Amino acid sequence: MPAYWIARSRIDHPEQYKKYTDLVPGIVAKFGGKVLARGGRFRIMEGPEKFMRHVVIEFASFERAVACFESREYQEAAAFRRAGGGVVENVIVEGGDATPR
Repeated sequence: MPAYWIARSRIDHPEQYKKYTDLVPGIVAKFGGKVLARGGRFRIMEGPEKFMRHVVIEFASFERAVACFESREYQEAAAFRRAGGGVVENVIVEGGDATPR
């Protein structure tokens, strides 16, 4: 079952943040991820306007998405963002409707 890595970002220092974003596409591809949306046009329909960049990446499974996030390569790339480049909220969600009926 596919899973989706959803990230919402606020970029505080574009130069520092770019060091992170330059590395991420290759890392995601290594784990079989497919970028569905990355930094495109958006409209916040409800909720705070805290994050101004949105990313959705599809993986073949929940486990592959988590493995990508936890990988040494991703953690090293994320260190640039965490060192003042910006703030990110990352969520990995399994696809499908798991709501009991």
